[in-house]
Amino acid sequence: MLETSARLLKLLSLLQARRDWTGPELSSRLGVSTRTIRNDVERLRTLGYPVHATPGVAGGYRLGAGAALPPLLLDDEEAVAVAVGLGRAAGGGVEGIEETSVRALAKLEQVLPSRLRRRVNALNTYTVQIPGDTPAVPPEVLTTIANAARDHERLRFDYTGHDGATAVRNVEPHRLVHRRGRWYLLGYDVERQGWRTFRVDRVRPRTPAGPRFTPRELPEGGDVAAYVEKGVNTATWRHRATVLAHAPADRLAHLPLGLEVEPVDEATSLVRLGGDDPDSMAVWIGFLGVDFEVLDPPELAEAVLRLSERYRRAVSER
Repeated sequence: MLETSARLLKLLSLLQARRDWTGPELSSRLGVSTRTIRNDVERLRTLGYPVHATPGVAGGYRLGAGAALPPLLLDDEEAVAVAVGLGRAAGGGVEGIEETSVRALAKLEQVLPSRLRRRVNALNTYTVQIPGDTPAVPPEVLTTIANAARDHERLRFDYTGHDGATAVRNVEPHRLVHRRGRWYLLGYDVERQGWRTFRVDRVRPRTPAGPRFTPRELPEGGDVAAYVEKGVNTATWRHRATVLAHAPADRLAHLPLGLEVEPVDEATSLVRLGGDDPDSMAVWIGFLGVDFEVLDPPELAEAVLRLSERYRRAVSER
């Protein structure tokens, strides 16, 4: 059986690791009675840890938020992960976070055991971070979005589009995604009745939050990263097209993420793509390495004809 002081630390670690625990679960983990658990919870409360208890069969214990931040218990891997994360955050990405990240990292490194300090220093020394020129996001915007997603509350915000126009959006937030220096919000736009991806640096939340909602199932297998990647890649397309590729869909699996491949039968597939102009799209289609037919738009068909004539002249003039 653990001594009282060691048991308190173990109990605190368990409460910090999971949101809810029942008394029997904690007593089983620590090898003591539920009465001892109740006494240990009282000791934690006297030390300033706000442990909430719910009576009854379905009741249990939960570590809540207090007026001041109590000490946190981290295992070795967690401590290294936090230190590395703070080092990356010091490079920017969230508005105003650089200085506070450096201060927090200095405090953490001061108490790290030497073995962990060497691991963190090695990672920071032999890792090069190239700062980007992407706009920083205020941390309160990120926390507002994250809290709304966690609590399943609709989010109303002013959104500035690619054309500079601002509109009010009413969205059921699903996930925040960090991609190549930018933050994105993936959510279901209630008024437009579809999933949308928003750049968070263009979001200005309105308060209070909207009504609660029942989370929807994300299409395409629920892969958040793939869905956002596809949305970002296709958002700025000025022209869209559909071609019939004379190849099975699995043969076209090398296509860049963001393009749509739909099998028609065992020998053909529909490929939907986009670009800034038909001429560049005509060049790109050639990289498919298979025969194809342009279904739409006519401008792409004309661009393919012009490109084929240019290639024919290049050979015939030899």
